[in-house]
Amino acid sequence: MREYLGDYVKETDKKIKDKNITDKDIENHLIKIKFFQHERLIHLLVTLFYGVFVFLAVIISFKTWLFLIILYLALIVLIFYVRHYFFLENHVQYLYKQYDKMKNIINQNTK
Repeated sequence: MREYLGDYVKETDKKIKDKNITDKDIENHLIKIKFFQHERLIHLLVTLFYGVFVFLAVIISFKTWLFLIILYLALIVLIFYVRHYFFLENHVQYLYKQYDKMKNIINQNTK
């Protein structure tokens, strides 16, 4: 997903720089934004689930020291999910900015 989103952002930036935007590009961009928003929502839910799981693992590890292994594993997974979620969040917000630039280019071309 990182590579796909990164490639799409670069491709769109190139089109914006060249001012080579069509209405079809804007429609496609809106569709991609919806896909990435869905992906972001799913990762938010999974991240929250792992956050709750880590919190419960902390509580249980006070009672049973063997549960520390599960806590550390869950914490590692949580760190990667948070990292990926923030990547998605930042790039989806950047897609919104790209959309605004694309609309401005279309408006300038129609004048």
